[in-house]
Amino acid sequence: MRANAEQLADQVGITTACLTLGVPRSSLYRARVPLGEVARPSVPRPAPPRALPPAERLAIREVLNSPRFQDHSPRQIWAGLLDEGLYLCSWRTMYRLLADCDEVRERRDQLQHPAYTKPELLATAPNQLWSWDITKLRGPAKGIYFYLYVILDVFSRYVVGWMIAQQESAALAETLIETSCQRQAVTSHQLTLHADRGAPMTAKSMVQLLDDLGVTKSHSRPRIANDNPYSEAHFKTLKYRPAFPDRFGSLVDARDWGQTFFPWYNQEHYHTGLGLLTPATVHYGKAEPIRAQRQRVLETAFAAHPERFVRGPGTPPRLPEAVWINKPKDQGAATP
Repeated sequence: MRANAEQLADQVGITTACLTLGVPRSSLYRARVPLGEVARPSVPRPAPPRALPPAERLAIREVLNSPRFQDHSPRQIWAGLLDEGLYLCSWRTMYRLLADCDEVRERRDQLQHPAYTKPELLATAPNQLWSWDITKLRGPAKGIYFYLYVILDVFSRYVVGWMIAQQESAALAETLIETSCQRQAVTSHQLTLHADRGAPMTAKSMVQLLDDLGVTKSHSRPRIANDNPYSEAHFKTLKYRPAFPDRFGSLVDARDWGQTFFPWYNQEHYHTGLGLLTPATVHYGKAEPIRAQRQRVLETAFAAHPERFVRGPGTPPRLPEAVWINKPKDQGAATP
């Protein structure tokens, strides 16, 4: 086909011949270069007669990068100079001059955000690691909210403290944390308290309180919800309850609801991440007797109807021995 195109090109021209036979012109040009011979180098494009001389280009660049104009775009510089009766070149030429020197960018010093370390926190028993957060509860009208504060033990998922208030406040959070530590008899350097980076969590008074209590503080990385998964999972459980209302009529109604929900959650809710035990059972060290009782029930059922158990009587789900926030990759992870 290429040979036919060569022959036809001598009669009607290369473009017409290639279009007629469906042959790319580039392949025809390459075929005309003898094997082993380097194609003729392209001729440098001559400078246009209207191109600015190097000295003038340099002068314009100095104006564009001067302290007066370093924060302005070429369009703004062009318009401002015109108002002063001065024309250097078109604003498109200004862009080209800056692009030739890799200067079409933000030329000011930019704020560099610090590198935040991913928190890796471990709990092997209750009252070693707490997670706390605040969520909104919709009030009686649009734009009215109540604020639910919840402190959760990460190992047992037990709610050690909660409160519903009309605003987010570091002072209220400090009172709740201090009261919860006293109620749980937390000693100095025993507990790590993890939270996100909201204003109440990072307030100076909060830092001072934790230091006075001997509690180690830990914070999530900005805009990464997975760094506080247990509080987020708890709020989902809370808001997906069938009894959770769309709105609360008043602050008293919200607190009355909390008086019902949190005892249910701590005392009656069989948590999947706890081997289907309740948070209170795990938090107060009653898990093993209950697991032993469950094992006896399964063995009794197996003895009565062994044909129903293909793999033997089975065992109750195990309680995790360790719970992590962002467990290292070489370790397994607990389920929130």
